[in-house]
Amino acid sequence: MARPATEPAPAAATDGRWLAVVAQLPVDDAAGRMRVLRMLETLGCAMLRDGVYLLPDNADSRKGLQRLVDYVARIHGSAHLLSVRSADAAQTRQFRGMFDRSAKYRELIKTVDSLKAGFGVSDPSAIRHVLMKQRQELDAIGTLDFFASPLKAKAESVLAEMEEQVHAMIFPNDAPRSPAAGVARSSRKYFRRAWATRTPLFVDRLASAWLIRRFIDPEAIMVWLDSRKEPPATAVSFGFEGAAFRNSKTRVTYEELLTSFKLDRNVALTKIGRIVHALDANDQTVVEAAGVATLLNGAKRRAESDDALLAESEKTFDLLYEAYFEAPAKA
Repeated sequence: MARPATEPAPAAATDGRWLAVVAQLPVDDAAGRMRVLRMLETLGCAMLRDGVYLLPDNADSRKGLQRLVDYVARIHGSAHLLSVRSADAAQTRQFRGMFDRSAKYRELIKTVDSLKAGFGVSDPSAIRHVLMKQRQELDAIGTLDFFASPLKAKAESVLAEMEEQVHAMIFPNDAPRSPAAGVARSSRKYFRRAWATRTPLFVDRLASAWLIRRFIDPEAIMVWLDSRKEPPATAVSFGFEGAAFRNSKTRVTYEELLTSFKLDRNVALTKIGRIVHALDANDQTVVEAAGVATLLNGAKRRAESDDALLAESEKTFDLLYEAYFEAPAKA
């Protein structure tokens, strides 16, 4: 799935103009000193020497450094913002070298390339979560890449290509329909069964498990498998490659279950399906998805086991269902 290029970096100095902050921080305010250091790091400052920090002279840098100077004054330190020029071309090159982000781009490219070793071994959804973090890292590097490293384009290309490959694994073009596709909800074959999926439990697996226990098989027993363990022969598998119910080219497992068990006419369940699909495909156009992701992340932090995680997550999906459910109009 193609991703937009990262935002262009702020305009940087090209004629030897720089901004320098000379700061003296209070020795008895550890929290204040730590916040100043975090601000300097966030702005991408280079340290010339202890207490002297440098940035290219542009509007964004000036605003950020002025906020820092104001904060230092509030914590009873002293700071001065100075506009300076390089002494000569050699010093300009030296200063520019302090802002070279090439090493960070190389590290990111290496990390992304290393994910190929997980193809066919690791869960594609797990790889996608790593890629999402690398996408955030690329955006962060690009924001502080004042002089446009030539490696930026390569990093973007490598990451986008990997995202495409992983998206194809999650939504395979040639995936046959589930063996159970089209089964009637009333089929006794799917009552009182063990239902098996792999860990870690991401949103699609959690939503599918909730759907199974709430609408398909209320007496279902959930079986959690690690990446190398095969499901029991008597279990109905879901949510991973080779499972009876799994992602197709256009639908996530939750949506496949809706279709297979004739639940796709339920408006509330379909709306939940759009959220699950958006989160699984990293589609940011479904506005409700971010809030649901926050709730599920909170459940993950609270839960001490996979069973507890499902129990916590079921509360979220129950509330969503109640919010979206529309009772039939009375005659």
